[in-house]
Amino acid sequence: MNETAVASLVFVLLLASSALGLFLQGRLAERHRGRDTIDAVRLVISILVTLTALVLGLLTSSVKTAFDEFGGHLRGYGADIVALDERLREYGGAADPTRALLRTYVAAAIADTWPDEPKPMGVYPTHLKSFAPGSIEAEQLGALLLQIDSAIRRLEPTDKFHQQLADQLEARMTQTLELRWRLIETAQTTISWPMLCVMTSWLIMIFAVFGLSSPRNRVIYATIFLCALSISSVVFLILELDTPLTGWVVVSSEPLRDALQHIDAR
Repeated sequence: MNETAVASLVFVLLLASSALGLFLQGRLAERHRGRDTIDAVRLVISILVTLTALVLGLLTSSVKTAFDEFGGHLRGYGADIVALDERLREYGGAADPTRALLRTYVAAAIADTWPDEPKPMGVYPTHLKSFAPGSIEAEQLGALLLQIDSAIRRLEPTDKFHQQLADQLEARMTQTLELRWRLIETAQTTISWPMLCVMTSWLIMIFAVFGLSSPRNRVIYATIFLCALSISSVVFLILELDTPLTGWVVVSSEPLRDALQHIDAR
């Protein structure tokens, strides 16, 4: 679901619940609007406020940690590609076709993963097809990596030096493939929608009580509006950070662009 639409829906629901509370305030019997009643309601709702703040904080911390970890894995992935290219270049002319495949893979991965950014120069597959809706696992990219892995395993070393390089290449390629799958898996959304819905229902009750127990004036209206806007923006940020490769807040493509620049420089 679109993050902006969800955050906007939360914003509207919070304002509506506050408006409902203000509306009901003038229609309650006097005994229901007494100071003792209002204080008791505020005391009970303060427990819900604390619980909601705790859940919001935990969700924000969790998605921010996952977002940073994904960025760290991507930097490690870029470093693995650079190291792989270094070993292929060191191996010599027999590995040049494999280096060309690696260059094609990196360029295609950048263009497919960050479609709104400038595309790399060169010829490479475009309009890639994903294995499943919402997945970043493209069929052509996986096939390219398997071709690179197969080409590395088919190298025929002629001496001890090249044998050592071939062994290093196989180990590095295995590590690169494993890290790619880690990136694919961690790019998936982790937010529990039932939890988000429950938390939203808590917020609706809190804002309804705010409207029910607050005086009617412009300061209160402005405060409720700003609070609803702030909380809905937090929900928006949580959803954005939970999808590190889509939306307005995305992980930088610099690690792979640096790797591509390194390949092109040699």
